[in-house]
Amino acid sequence: MCGIVGYIGKKNAVEVGVDGLRALQYRGYDSAGLAFLNDGKIVSARAVGKIENLEERIDPAWNSGLGIFHTRWSTHGGVTEENAHPHSDCSGTISLCHNGIIENFKELKEGLIKKGHSFTSETDSEVIPHLIEEEMKGNVSFQDAFFVALSQIKGTYGIVTVSAKYPDVLLAARNFSPLLVGVGDGERFVASDASAILKHTPQVVYLDDGEVAILTSSSHQIYDRSRVLRKKPEHTIEWSLEEAKKGGFSHFMEKEIHEEPEAVENSIRGRMVLGEGLAKLGGLHAKEEILRSAKRILISACGTAYFAGRVGEYMLEEYAGIPTKVDIASEFRYRKPVFREGDVFFAISQSGETADTLAAIREAKEKGVPAFGIVNVVGSTIARETDAGVYQHVGPEIGVASTKAFTSQVAILALLSVYLGRTREMSLITGERILHELENIPPLMRRVIERNETKTIAQKYLHIKNFFFLGRKYNFPVALEGALKLKEVSYVHAEGIAAGEIKHGAIAMIDKNILSVVIAPRDSVYEKMISTIQEIKARGGPVLAIATEGDSDIAELADDVLFIPKTLEMLTPLLSVLPLQLLAYHFGVLKGLDVDKPRNLAKSVTVE
Repeated sequence: MCGIVGYIGKKNAVEVGVDGLRALQYRGYDSAGLAFLNDGKIVSARAVGKIENLEERIDPAWNSGLGIFHTRWSTHGGVTEENAHPHSDCSGTISLCHNGIIENFKELKEGLIKKGHSFTSETDSEVIPHLIEEEMKGNVSFQDAFFVALSQIKGTYGIVTVSAKYPDVLLAARNFSPLLVGVGDGERFVASDASAILKHTPQVVYLDDGEVAILTSSSHQIYDRSRVLRKKPEHTIEWSLEEAKKGGFSHFMEKEIHEEPEAVENSIRGRMVLGEGLAKLGGLHAKEEILRSAKRILISACGTAYFAGRVGEYMLEEYAGIPTKVDIASEFRYRKPVFREGDVFFAISQSGETADTLAAIREAKEKGVPAFGIVNVVGSTIARETDAGVYQHVGPEIGVASTKAFTSQVAILALLSVYLGRTREMSLITGERILHELENIPPLMRRVIERNETKTIAQKYLHIKNFFFLGRKYNFPVALEGALKLKEVSYVHAEGIAAGEIKHGAIAMIDKNILSVVIAPRDSVYEKMISTIQEIKARGGPVLAIATEGDSDIAELADDVLFIPKTLEMLTPLLSVLPLQLLAYHFGVLKGLDVDKPRNLAKSVTVE
């Protein structure tokens, strides 16, 4: 969500910071701001709306070696310039950017007001620079005051702050909100996301919860809450800045859909022993005995990752023979889940920073359940807090609406099904067949993506305001995901429905003004899906079918058909989701919308 950049070094901090904010635009934001040190004073600028609005307020002569920068996504207080970050203390000598939520800010604010502090915003964040200022009144150093202030706040935070009285230091802290330190030659960076600083350095140090970073241009020291110095390793970011660019496509979403075959290839590469029908997941090797003896799998995720988990639920139960339950992470703790001996927990998150999913992990671990992760971002919080896991290796996903991350997650869940199934009842022949079919999926995906009928169909139905997406078994979660994609990027009403349930209520809505997108490949539930199409057509509803190549029967029933190649039933989601992603993409573009940055959405949801 909110984006943070901090810089101390020999370059112009204003240029470095604003450039970093541009790289973070995909996260979603509603205002932006900056503060930098100049002749012993803090100079700041803030603006509502796009970063371009902030840039209009920047004096070309501004130059500094120390600055902090922020993009805000509103939580406390409306979208106003006063609520935009950075925030300052009363004297204007401390400036601070904050991601997260301060839960006890009202009590803190009331206490500070009684001590003579005045506030200019509605935000929870503004209390933090005032807490630091209050501590520094007693001749306490900036660093010590920062530690004391952190000890008083409750909640989540990623913080970067500067003081006019300490021109050679940049301070940062993290608690449940992602933050990293970038290491360069004679310069240091702070960022909420590596993409903000990758142009300048690939070397980063990931902060853990409760850690504080004290940075100068030539050094960085990391401390825990008790002010004990920590030795932290540097990590090298493996993807290039070029990977985060559009590569000739009109939008990141379009580029990332076209990258899906390669993304799946990267996710499965080196993880299949075809001749033995075995999956080799090195990240799980150290916990192999725990997984072998697992009696039940619990999966928790949010949004698109949750739907991938739902596909995995079918795979794991049918092929690995393990009872599996999938929960929406934001609801997981509130139903007071009952854990059993032999449970294992899997969290799925592209960013590895999803706050609700992270909270679900901590709930499971608190109850003694082994926790595993499926994440894309190396070194992310979920990757570090789980006992073991599997990386997706799909590179950065910039478009807010997830595409290649979904198919990668489904592919990894197929591998997990073989990995666990072969330790149980799955035969060599079945394992071989799944892996051979999975190996052949990327070229089939390319065949689907390279067709151009989807844009024509999107144009035909552009007037439609309501959509049903229907599927059964493996393609029920795909129906949910297809509906979500259309909602995310085109702002039209869409529902994902288990096709067998339409008779239990939703069929009352069917008429010529609702388009039913029916996912009906030739699989074990094909005949039932044909019956669903017939029921819809009998009531005057138009149907767009997703069907297997060569299916002339369905072509006679549906108004339009998008075909996918034949594959193993459990792997059809890797193909059937592609025309739905493309449909949503073209629908949004034809409506003139920004499909890469849908309104009100953020790429990484780091608050609960």
